Amino acid sequence: MALRHSTEFDIHYKGRAVDVKQVGRELGVRYVLEGSVRKAAGRVRVTGQLLDSSTGTHLWADRFESTLEDIFDLQDKVTTSVIGAIAPQLEAAEMERARRKPTESLDAYDYFLRGMASLYERNKEAITEALRLFYKAIKLDPNFAAAYGMASWCYAWRKINGWTTDRAHEIAETARLARRAAELGPDDAVALSRAAHAIAFGAGDIDAGTTFVDRALLLNPNLAGAWYASGWIRVWRGEPDIAIDHFAHGMRLSPLDPNMIGMQGGTAFAHFIDGRYDDASSWAQKGLWQQANYQTLLIIATASHGLGGRLAQARQALAHLRDLNPVLRVSNIKDWAPFSRPQDLARLEDGLRKAGLPD
Repeated sequence: MALRHSTEFDIHYKGRAVDVKQVGRELGVRYVLEGSVRKAAGRVRVTGQLLDSSTGTHLWADRFESTLEDIFDLQDKVTTSVIGAIAPQLEAAEMERARRKPTESLDAYDYFLRGMASLYERNKEAITEALRLFYKAIKLDPNFAAAYGMASWCYAWRKINGWTTDRAHEIAETARLARRAAELGPDDAVALSRAAHAIAFGAGDIDAGTTFVDRALLLNPNLAGAWYASGWIRVWRGEPDIAIDHFAHGMRLSPLDPNMIGMQGGTAFAHFIDGRYDDASSWAQKGLWQQANYQTLLIIATASHGLGGRLAQARQALAHLRDLNPVLRVSNIKDWAPFSRPQDLARLEDGLRKAGLPD
């Protein structure tokens, strides 16, 4: 196989070199994962790349090396890395395909993909649109487990950012959608992981969230989104070391994941509840460089600076936070952070109070 500087690739299929588009037509597939193995001087190198068979576009590539003595470890590493890395690439490609599709020909899955694309924009209007699209997917396919899970997650996003308009209704709807996702998708790791995150944060049911996400990890230990949800649930359970490990695993699996900023924010929170304020503010800043208006990161940066004695930085972060969420107070921060341990909530309140957030 030789890679050329264009969208065309040489692929060997059935013993002959063919174009990726021809492979796609013959196999009836939209994407092709192609690779090679080379051995030299006791070492082995495996390369792999993901191609869109309809356009020949190159979506992902990586290579892995090891000694022959560690060949089985290399096999496991390649399997894990390929599955973890290509999933977000496939998702992004599918979302772009759905966006290009004419509105009159959309089906439930297309509405779902368009909802995902809106969800990742993470602003108020986009989340509202994502929710509408997920409900549309559910209407067309009432058994679409992942659509229920994503709809429940939209409500969690509304709560995170202070956009809730009818708190009691939205909490109830979050729980209903999440439980329905788990009922319809007991073997769907994506549906379970989104439902887990939503019901734990949006409805405050940490036990249900733990049950859902543990099953998601059992079903698909290579799903970065499940490790992401599990990390946050471990933060809320007061298990910072486990949370940090789960976020780190998710980031290794999918270094270009659209939820990377959330994993960085969760890592910051885990360090914070364990009293490591410098580490917490450092991780929060990594995310803020990418998205300056992410309220989760601003809250943890504010509290970390406050308890770390960096009051000027704490007040600066708080000023930005209050511009985005003027109704935020120490007294209502508990609605935003569903901690199981009272001391974790008390620590967050203390940090925000030191930064100057009103009671």
